[in-house]
Amino acid sequence: MSNPFLNAMRQLVRANDVRKFSDEFILLMMQPQREIRAAIPVKMDNGATKVFESYRVQYNNFRGPYKGGIRYHEDTNIGEVKALAFWMALKCAVVDVPMGGGKGGVTVDPKTLSKAELEKLSRGWIRAFSDVIGPNKDVPAPDVNTNSEIIDWMVDEYSMITGDKSGAVITGKSLNKGGSEGRVQATGLGGFYVFDVLRERLNLPKVCAVAIQGFGNVGSFSAGLWAKAGHRIIAVSDHKGGVFNKNGLDIEKLIKHRDATGYVFGFEGADGVTNKELLALDCDVLMPAALENQITEENVADVKAKVVFEMANGPTTPEADEALYVRGVSVVPDILANAGGVTVSTFEWEQNLKREHWSEKEVAERLKAIMRREALNVFNKSNELKTDLRRAAFVIALERIQAEIKN
Repeated sequence: MSNPFLNAMRQLVRANDVRKFSDEFILLMMQPQREIRAAIPVKMDNGATKVFESYRVQYNNFRGPYKGGIRYHEDTNIGEVKALAFWMALKCAVVDVPMGGGKGGVTVDPKTLSKAELEKLSRGWIRAFSDVIGPNKDVPAPDVNTNSEIIDWMVDEYSMITGDKSGAVITGKSLNKGGSEGRVQATGLGGFYVFDVLRERLNLPKVCAVAIQGFGNVGSFSAGLWAKAGHRIIAVSDHKGGVFNKNGLDIEKLIKHRDATGYVFGFEGADGVTNKELLALDCDVLMPAALENQITEENVADVKAKVVFEMANGPTTPEADEALYVRGVSVVPDILANAGGVTVSTFEWEQNLKREHWSEKEVAERLKAIMRREALNVFNKSNELKTDLRRAAFVIALERIQAEIKN
């Protein structure tokens, strides 16, 4: 499988081709400031002790404290976490929030753990990394397979270790534990604001046919938002497979089916479709909302969408990016499209530090203003540089990071 960190570095080189930065700055951006690994022992329910490999990568903090989620996944490794930390540094800069880039992870399939084991692992992660995180140092968040319950355990553990009561050490908490209104839907909502302002500019119709790969938090919220706005969600998939109906799926009923069965397959009134087939569907918008390396050199020729809208991190490899660009297929990059999550995470951090609680309406209005502004900035920069949206977003982010280093 393609190495996500090498892909990220190739993306950096591609961006530097259209707007030359100094060699010193590019070298600085090609490696994280710090990589930390830890072995977390967990006493399992059967009495045996199992050790889990875990990571925290602090990419750079030139614009503010490191920021980035913690993912629990059996395929998580240091290369993936480095790539995600790099993308997070750029993502924060693209939407101009005062944060740097970081990421964490544990190599584990959380579905194999009991709730008690999951809590022990989560508290163990905090004990392993408590000395390098903090409200003004490094602010983690949820990511793949982590949620507000896990985050609440982590905040509680950090509070017991350090005495910190602000809760600002981690975002994505439950509302009654200092979480922000609107955080759960923030990534999908931010993505929709970007799509809404770019749709006409990308020559898309008023009613788009949308295929979504991935139906977790981001994919399902996105499906609901796009459907509510009148677009046709013709296909969705999860790790078990997908469903397709060219006339559009009833997303509310599909979510109920998913919640009842655990997956989307078998939904009444829809045909089965594989993840591979979904990527090749004839549609206006293809939305990868799962994991990285989904659109590659091997399958990019099969992509028939007019626009690829990246709600996952790193779903398109550099080789596929170039092939789509040559064909005139626009790719709305992850560091813009899915940046609503980190934007509202930053709002949560700010609310915790100020001991404030903003309404859902205020959160949405602030998010909308930022996402629309920065989507237009990226679009205009792509026209100015005569390049694709990813390289335009990279250039904006790199310019903002470089400006802070000079200061």
